[in-house]
Amino acid sequence: MILKNFVVFEGIDGSGTSTQIELLKKRKESERFFFTAEPTSLPTGKFLRSILKGEFELSPITTAYLFAADRAEHLYSKNPQNLGIKALCQNGKIVISDRYVFSSLAYQSVSTGEDLPKLLNSTFPLPELLFFFKIDPKISLQRVDSRGQREIYEKADFLEKTEERYQNLVDEYTKKEPQMKIITLDATKSKDKVEKDIWNSLSTLL
Repeated sequence: MILKNFVVFEGIDGSGTSTQIELLKKRKESERFFFTAEPTSLPTGKFLRSILKGEFELSPITTAYLFAADRAEHLYSKNPQNLGIKALCQNGKIVISDRYVFSSLAYQSVSTGEDLPKLLNSTFPLPELLFFFKIDPKISLQRVDSRGQREIYEKADFLEKTEERYQNLVDEYTKKEPQMKIITLDATKSKDKVEKDIWNSLSTLL
């Protein structure tokens, strides 16, 4: 199922997804958007962020389940003070999420194999528009190192496998889900050029 008004940014660590979210927030049109990210700011997401920082060590299988649980709350929460993505999209907001299902399918499958992430995420709706930030892991890690301490997945061999898995997912979903528009961005370009490329596609939703 495609969730209208839902947009997702995906790419390995250091590809620039968060930077582009911040640039979009500065646009005058940003009042039409609702910006969010995974892991979320909910208790489930805060726990996941502590895991990513290396504060807790869990089985990759447990971690995969936790990401799916955080995503379910992110999507379906009906708390008036913290509405989920589905309710926001249905209320006319264009929701832009920094990471979603494809992060689990790329990252978790490196550690657990592909079957479990596919199973755990099989019922979640797909976005209307997906931006894939394509980048050489060597370049992305240079960016990561320039901002400070690495997280548990921010290792050259792991990110190389994750980037390869992302590209496989783009190819797979381009064929089997033609209703989801996928835009591949050259994330090595300047942030201004990437922003322009994003806006050319994103503005069609307004």
